[in-house]
Amino acid sequence: MEKDASVNVLGEPLAQCSMDPVTGFFRDGACNTCAEDRGSHTVCAVLTAEFLAYSKYVGNDLSSPRPEFGFDGLSPGDQWCLCASRFLQAHDEGCAPRVSLAATHQRALEIVPLEVLRQYALDAR
Repeated sequence: MEKDASVNVLGEPLAQCSMDPVTGFFRDGACNTCAEDRGSHTVCAVLTAEFLAYSKYVGNDLSSPRPEFGFDGLSPGDQWCLCASRFLQAHDEGCAPRVSLAATHQRALEIVPLEVLRQYALDAR
């Protein structure tokens, strides 16, 4: 698998999202992506209890540990590379989490408009 260029939605080098917990399609701490990343795990979000409950409700339980996959479960305040389509869905439902524009991969823009990402930006730009 060859990584796409590590560029964020602002056209700058992609910042790290989280090493604790380790996130990303490549589990490299960044929201890097590639052609094989069908979910486009490109939006670096700061998770909230509301978003975690919503994600569980729509079938993706991110808060429960899954030891068989080496996954401890996520908590409010954790940063995580979300699927761009799930972020947009949460936005449409009124429960999207905050995002780091510096750590959100430019491929997210294929699914989520920059204006929408800016509404949730932690790093005001």
